[in-house]
Amino acid sequence: MADTPEATRQAPRPSEPSARELRRSAARARREARALERQAGRDRRRAERGEVRRFTRHSRRRRAVVIGIVTSFSALLAGVIAVTFSPLMSLTTIDVTGTQRLDAAEVTAALDEHLGTPLAFVADSAIGDDLAQFALIRSYSTEIVPPNTLIVRIVERAPIGAVEAPAGLELVDAAGVVVETVDAVPEGLPLIELASGEAGERAFASVADVLISIPREVAARVETVTATTRDDVTFELRGSGHVVMWGDAERSAQKARVLDAAMAATDQGTRWVYDVSAPDSLVVRDANG
Repeated sequence: MADTPEATRQAPRPSEPSARELRRSAARARREARALERQAGRDRRRAERGEVRRFTRHSRRRRAVVIGIVTSFSALLAGVIAVTFSPLMSLTTIDVTGTQRLDAAEVTAALDEHLGTPLAFVADSAIGDDLAQFALIRSYSTEIVPPNTLIVRIVERAPIGAVEAPAGLELVDAAGVVVETVDAVPEGLPLIELASGEAGERAFASVADVLISIPREVAARVETVTATTRDDVTFELRGSGHVVMWGDAERSAQKARVLDAAMAATDQGTRWVYDVSAPDSLVVRDANG
């Protein structure tokens, strides 16, 4: 009996969605998209409100800090102004120190116009203007001592020697300012002998440079000083009559050492000329020939 072929079974095909189902799916997708969009909008607005709140809090804190600083500064400024202009901080005492030839009371009287001025407004330049009338003042410094005191420290001009003048002997400082007029040369100061006119003025500058540069123990022995140029300052020593050709103010300390050694090595019963103008090449000769 012949085999009959077995029938082949095919899987059933899925049915195509209907138009109605497609419309429903599309509507559902649109609803979901709108829901997501609304949720995103709510989330965004919530985030924006939170950011606004944070910014507002920060602004309030910053404003409070600024107000606090301004208030504190204003209070401090008001306090400073009140203290500055208070009569309790006004000048009532002027203390002048350092005067020797000057009368301290006279200097103080010249500054009386500043009494009653608030300490903060006592101007150093104004003090200087009032002190300019005193030729003996070389320099000055001031110190405010709260609540009411001004200290004025005076440095007077120091004479370096005496020069002859029609009115007598004038003691002059290194700038040529007359410090005092006297009848005789004070002990410890030399008589300065110079030519008159412009040459004498130039020579005086050299003499002044030398006298303020030489050691004090040498200056104390100088009786007279002469010079015609800046390089030929010459001394005559007190008592012995020795002549010292000093030259200019350079290397004064070395010249002083050379002079001391030369005087120690020579007979002091003889009047000598010691040329120390070139201290590395000392020259000593008899002053009498």
